[in-house]
Amino acid sequence: MTSTAPVATESHGLRILLILSALLAFASISTDLYLPAMPVMADALHADGGTLELTVSGYLVGFSVGQLFWGPLSDRFGRRLPVALGLLLFIIGSAGCALATDGTAIIAWRIVQALGACANVVLARAMVRDLYEGRRAAQKMSTLMTIMAIAPLAGPTVGGQILTLGSWRAIFWTLVVVGFVTLASLLLLPETLPRERRHPSSLGAVVLRYGALLRRPRFLAYVATGGFFYAGTFAYIAGSPFAYITYHHVAPQLYGALFAAGIVGVMATNQMNARLLNRHDSDTLLTVGALIAGGAGLVIAINTWADFGGLPLLVFGCFLFASSTGFIVANSVAGALNCLPEFSGSASALAGGLQYGSGVLGSALVAIYADGTPWPMGWVVAVCGVGCVLSALWVKHSTD
Repeated sequence: MTSTAPVATESHGLRILLILSALLAFASISTDLYLPAMPVMADALHADGGTLELTVSGYLVGFSVGQLFWGPLSDRFGRRLPVALGLLLFIIGSAGCALATDGTAIIAWRIVQALGACANVVLARAMVRDLYEGRRAAQKMSTLMTIMAIAPLAGPTVGGQILTLGSWRAIFWTLVVVGFVTLASLLLLPETLPRERRHPSSLGAVVLRYGALLRRPRFLAYVATGGFFYAGTFAYIAGSPFAYITYHHVAPQLYGALFAAGIVGVMATNQMNARLLNRHDSDTLLTVGALIAGGAGLVIAINTWADFGGLPLLVFGCFLFASSTGFIVANSVAGALNCLPEFSGSASALAGGLQYGSGVLGSALVAIYADGTPWPMGWVVAVCGVGCVLSALWVKHSTD
């Protein structure tokens, strides 16, 4: 078997950590920054709320499909070149969104934007696996996610301020600038996959590699746990602007603060996860996170169905659900990548593609069943939370 020893140690300092965090943050900043503007965009583009919620679903389609392409490409050509190409595609897509004149056009450009952004995320995760392995990889993933949480923490608040000072189009021009700045930062990022560890595989070999992963019950269990959680998360992301701003009459600027509260919870649980991994195995912590997500989903469902507890209970339930991220995402991703470590780029791509593809379903269900109330968001999050719990239990009992 090909050696999977890390190519770097702790000598890789804060610079690389910050760049990898920025790459991982593209998944959230691409959506979180414009969330407060969604009701305004619906009016400006003469589209209904369901159409704007589909901009989240369209993004996830591009994000999930694109990962299946970038992962194997990086196993063959290294990590830096695909990241650079992805950033260029992200910049083009962001500019297209800024210039869109109707709902259909912005959905299409969101897909282009996502095809580029996903390269950054899938390859940043693969770079972590290039540098570290096992429990250490899960710890580093938690640390990275704590740092990258600054982006979604500030995203809705910054987006709300941009909306106050300018228009919703300025938000997407801001993403263009972010793309160029990140592209420049690649000059400081070393290649983490040396030539001797690359795999010049054909398309057929890539398909066979994906097939080998899909035949591993343990890989599927990790992916399912993260997939149900991502479906619930993007149901919340798609539905919360209308639940808070339209239904509960929260100001767009205050929505940013409420959304940021959940990100604070994400940062806290990521730090807890990194520390607890010194004493507990990652599968146990994954199960704990799934139980928190399942309980939070039921709270949100009861609140949105019976209007019990009003806005405060809805905010609490969403905070609890978001906070479980710290125990679920890092551990499910690290576990999936360890199932075939010699092809971590492909494993990261397939796991990410399937998990974000689940997010398409969650956000699309909220859009399809939109009825002017938070209830569609509530029941989708609840169902996904229960599925997350069952999948985490599958991890505990699965073998390859």
